[in-house]
Amino acid sequence: MGETIRFLLGSEVREVRVDDPNRTVLEFLREEERRRGTKEGCAEGDCGACSVVVGEADGRGGVRYKPVNACIQFLGSLDGKQLITVEDLADPVSGALHPVQQAMAEGGGAQCGFCTPGFVMALYSFHREGHEATPEAVSDQLAGNLCRCTGYRPILDAAAKAAPLPIPDHQKHYEQTAAEQLGAWAANAGDLEIKGADGSFLSPVSLTEALVLRRRFPQATLLAGGTDVGLWVTKQHRRLDPVIYLGRVPELLRIEESETSVTIGAAVTFQDALPVLAKIHPDLGELVRRIGSTQVRAAGTLGGNIANGSPIGDSMPALIALGATLHLAGPGGKRSMPLEDFYIAYRKTALGPDEILEAVTVPRLGEGQIFATYKISKRFDQDISAVCPAYCLTVSGETISQARIVHGGMAGTPARAPKAEAALVGKPFGAPGIQAAMAALGEDYQPMTDMRASADYRLTVARNCLWRFYLAQNCEAGTRLDPRKGVA
Repeated sequence: MGETIRFLLGSEVREVRVDDPNRTVLEFLREEERRRGTKEGCAEGDCGACSVVVGEADGRGGVRYKPVNACIQFLGSLDGKQLITVEDLADPVSGALHPVQQAMAEGGGAQCGFCTPGFVMALYSFHREGHEATPEAVSDQLAGNLCRCTGYRPILDAAAKAAPLPIPDHQKHYEQTAAEQLGAWAANAGDLEIKGADGSFLSPVSLTEALVLRRRFPQATLLAGGTDVGLWVTKQHRRLDPVIYLGRVPELLRIEESETSVTIGAAVTFQDALPVLAKIHPDLGELVRRIGSTQVRAAGTLGGNIANGSPIGDSMPALIALGATLHLAGPGGKRSMPLEDFYIAYRKTALGPDEILEAVTVPRLGEGQIFATYKISKRFDQDISAVCPAYCLTVSGETISQARIVHGGMAGTPARAPKAEAALVGKPFGAPGIQAAMAALGEDYQPMTDMRASADYRLTVARNCLWRFYLAQNCEAGTRLDPRKGVA
């Protein structure tokens, strides 16, 4: 068992003992390294002022880089990786700025300067990936960065100006050196069990060892991306001890595709899951894109979203509608269960105290199946859903033979709508059946009123989304419908 973490800070090796499992990357940078370019703005992964870039060995001799929010990333998760901050971008010999920095400076993108390093790091990640700076691509890349001065135009101009410029030579050399070091560490990775003054940080490199630790420490917090767990520390001021980090377990990082389904490991990030899920249906890809910013998608995991058990978790309604299956691993072996049976009550799941969510299998759409999902929130980007419906109907001829209607935000758990489904099964896929199902939603759910929406709003939106689903299918078939006629 190793007792320290090793990582590259820029191009320099750091070996650190994690005395506090709750310590964030942001705290380490500002308090120990005195790197003040990385700022704390919101401490919840919303504003992007703390954006940094993390690189990890890709298994093919290279490095995969991703932007993340340092304010909710736990320091222990950096083991075997590279951490890049704004201080690392300029040429260390000549002092020449990185193209993104130069474009920001020349175009007046800095303004008050507080959020600037975060924008620079987000654009640095965008630049090194070689993306075309279309308005849509840049907006998506910067959705997780807020400018207090609201001066976005020069920042967007800087993105467009820097995008076609080549990666500087010093950066290429820098990344090659990192690839060699990270590859060597990956080849010799071992389990970590760090017992610090303020708690223990445990980081296994196999599912077998993860289950051993889970059984030894049933009270431990399981950590993957930290996009939710991080807020328990920064906003709720909880002290987590011990923490078991699952981001280095290969069995939880797999993606397997077949003709009929996709199996995604519990520690696979949203960013890696997105293109695979988008193949099932474009709505599913767009839903994952809107789960969070680029920084959130690069760190947050599909399994974490599922295991968290939140009634407003965005992925679950769509996955339940598609008939997803969970695979759980424990000391007594493995078991599988439908995702819809995983949620017992508010924030309570069927996961045993010695079990770990290993993967989720999502079926592909079959013949005659129609799918859609929508996310309804106050803001389009970077917001939690008020209501998140998903539908999967099987239509045989003109008759609905199977119906799965699921909502998030309408009950204490993501839940199906059995009465609305019954109103559709055996009926033609037409307005009368849809209207009956819309009315039945009032019997399926008794939503609550909270800061995101009132109960009446939620029920109205759920009904309207079902009608929207019906209209969309008919419009695709070339039939024009008047939504004002026959709407409940």
